[in-house]
Amino acid sequence: MLFYKLYKDEQGRKVGFLQGNEACLEAALIAGLKFFAGYPITPSSEIAAVAAEKLPMYGGRFIQMEDELSSMAAIVGASMTGKKTMTATSGPGFSLKQENLGYACLNEVPCVIVNVQRGGPSTGLPTQVSQGDVMQAKWGSHGDHPIIALSPSSVQEVVELTIQAFNFAEQYRNPVVLLMDETVAHMREKIVFPLAEETEIINRHHSEVDPQKYKPFDTSFGDIPPFENFGSEYRYFITGLIHDEYGYPTTKPLEVKNLLDRIHRKINDHTQQLSLFEQYQTEDAETLIISYGSPVRSCLGAMEAGRKKGMKIGVLQLKTIWPFNPEIFTKLPSKIKNIYVVELNMGQLILEIERVIKRKVNIQGINKYDGLFISDQEILKYLEQQQGKKS
Repeated sequence: MLFYKLYKDEQGRKVGFLQGNEACLEAALIAGLKFFAGYPITPSSEIAAVAAEKLPMYGGRFIQMEDELSSMAAIVGASMTGKKTMTATSGPGFSLKQENLGYACLNEVPCVIVNVQRGGPSTGLPTQVSQGDVMQAKWGSHGDHPIIALSPSSVQEVVELTIQAFNFAEQYRNPVVLLMDETVAHMREKIVFPLAEETEIINRHHSEVDPQKYKPFDTSFGDIPPFENFGSEYRYFITGLIHDEYGYPTTKPLEVKNLLDRIHRKINDHTQQLSLFEQYQTEDAETLIISYGSPVRSCLGAMEAGRKKGMKIGVLQLKTIWPFNPEIFTKLPSKIKNIYVVELNMGQLILEIERVIKRKVNIQGINKYDGLFISDQEILKYLEQQQGKKS
């Protein structure tokens, strides 16, 4: 049973009052989702619930698996047959998905994993907000592997970034993690879905190579090989082992190095294209607030309230978390003397920011990790306290 309705506006766009989880699945359908496998877990379960009802209407398949491990395995297998696939989970389930996520990274299988973050570790705070999985999204699976991770701050951004997640997965032949959080997942906002002609949909690249000569990891096409549908006339060998261009296991040092270099290069060389961010009133800012996900909303409120008090505050919103783009920070206006990184964790992305900013600037974290959302008043109060210490 759906708890929302979609209507059409004067331009023919679908509009509705949706929560983030519902909007995520609706956006996935726009992007071309055809297969969803998952296991219920708070606070992501509404995504699976909507998928179960609506995906069959679009010619897709929904399956509730026995656990999170098999859910990840299922979307990897379905993607190899040519379908756009997705799963949704939260922290404990995301931990269980890590081995098969690494498998997808090694074998360059496009898929989308939605992680609606909640408080942890372990079972933690099932119904409360957190951003504690930022580093896990990058480093959760063993071995060096590339990943793309996006983080929306509103329900409308859930729509935009879900579609973008599928596009990035298909374009770069790589898994993409959509790092939502409980607040964005369960808030309701008026949403406008784009028309088909307004939406760029990217599909994976296919080759016209003779099936007998096809190599699933053929580097002659560049760093992103064409990906043919497994089970069609194209047949190939695929395992979790380091492999050559045919997919056969190899331990030859040069082939090992070349493979690992290439799967990282295809992401790292396109960091600028993958990097999505917004800047608000940074031109004259002396204080910069950096954030991502739902806390961005409070950061903007703190900025507006602070400017009314004469504080020159700007906000940098990161929509792409991984790959991390150092150029955003090396090109910040020289007037900025203080940087505050707002996160609903004990300080994770601030470690990357501190690593890449070389010039002399005061960098501090504003962290909240008690399961409650951070307000604009809390942020502004902290900024005023810090300003008072320096005056």
